[in-house]
Amino acid sequence: MTEPAADRTWVPLDSRERRVLGVLVEKAKTTPEYYPLTMAALVTGCNQKSNRDPVTNYDADDVEDFLQSLRKKGAVVMVEAGGRVVRWKHTLYEWLKVSKVELAIIAELLLRGPQTEGDLRARASRMEPLPDLQTLQTHLEALASRGLVVYLSPPGQKRGVVVTHNLYHRPDDLEREKLKYASGPVEDDEPVRASASSSASARVATPGLAEEVARLKAELESLRATVENLSNEVTALKTALGA
Repeated sequence: MTEPAADRTWVPLDSRERRVLGVLVEKAKTTPEYYPLTMAALVTGCNQKSNRDPVTNYDADDVEDFLQSLRKKGAVVMVEAGGRVVRWKHTLYEWLKVSKVELAIIAELLLRGPQTEGDLRARASRMEPLPDLQTLQTHLEALASRGLVVYLSPPGQKRGVVVTHNLYHRPDDLEREKLKYASGPVEDDEPVRASASSSASARVATPGLAEEVARLKAELESLRATVENLSNEVTALKTALGA
């Protein structure tokens, strides 16, 4: 049963707001030493070429506008370090009423949009542990029951199931995504959707080559993002030092 809209603590977001929130969650989980984020870090994170779809080219003024809109909606707050550097952090645990793992799943959907369960499990695992497909499916079902996740694949489909978040600003956007996947399965990096009678331990012991490839792809994307962040930080430091 889906949670009634009247009981929700969150509101729909446009694509730019979703990107900013996804970045805040991702960086809080993967590089907590730099969180809350400065404006410069947020701009870099939004325009990052890895782990993003689509790739954007926002500037500081753009991101400032998105942040102020999110602030009014209660999804972010501004904090100050030493009274000089303004930083930002999300409030999504309270705003969405989600757990740590659920937030990682939502963040990955905000950053990349619709994706198969297999790809989603591999990518979200870089933020929080998701040992097997059944674990992800359990969380997805809970999120769907609260209206935060939508299944785009036809009911009863077992392989290549595609899901997305439900924070679209316009209903037409979600309907457009549903039409893309209404015809049937898409290629998936995971084995067939786990049945209720399957043994979780067996799936962990024999994950299969496809699942291993998906995991390695996610790790490579994460490493690329880390290198990109470090490169941007070095460039910013050189600029500050006048080098």
